[in-house]
Amino acid sequence: MKKYIKKAEEFKAGWVKLIHPKNVVVAEWVRLKCQYGCGRYGTCLTCPPFSPTPDYTRKMLEYYSRALIMTFDVPPGQKEKERRRRREMRRKIASLEREIFLDGYYKAFAMASGPCNICKICDTSQPCKFEELGRPSMEACGIDVYTTLANLGYQLEVVKSYDQLWHYSGLVLID
Repeated sequence: MKKYIKKAEEFKAGWVKLIHPKNVVVAEWVRLKCQYGCGRYGTCLTCPPFSPTPDYTRKMLEYYSRALIMTFDVPPGQKEKERRRRREMRRKIASLEREIFLDGYYKAFAMASGPCNICKICDTSQPCKFEELGRPSMEACGIDVYTTLANLGYQLEVVKSYDQLWHYSGLVLID
């Protein structure tokens, strides 16, 4: 597992921790924030209503014995730069999942925080064009990222403007 922690650090994850999936907090209310507060609701295959439900996520977590959780700091700047950095973060998390999979952990599965932005417009009537990158958002699956990180010793602050440092998270389930 040290190899994967090191890889995440090479990807410039600001904070990485190996945890047991039972430490991932799943709550029903999290998806409400997607439905009532995110303009991407229903427009992206990685978000509700297309993503796994919190109940499904709870059950899925039981099949894993380890998880890597990490945060990526995105410096303040223009909105387009922030989008590019989020795309890059999603690619890095997906490539880490792939490396772990190829090393024999065939159940490896990654998720990133926030809605996917690989495509400018997601065609929800078709399968994902980027199946190797398209993974559900942690929040879309009901994962309370703030509480999960706080319970692990990382205090995630609410970002109030584009002038602040942004923090995105990733989770790779391993077994």
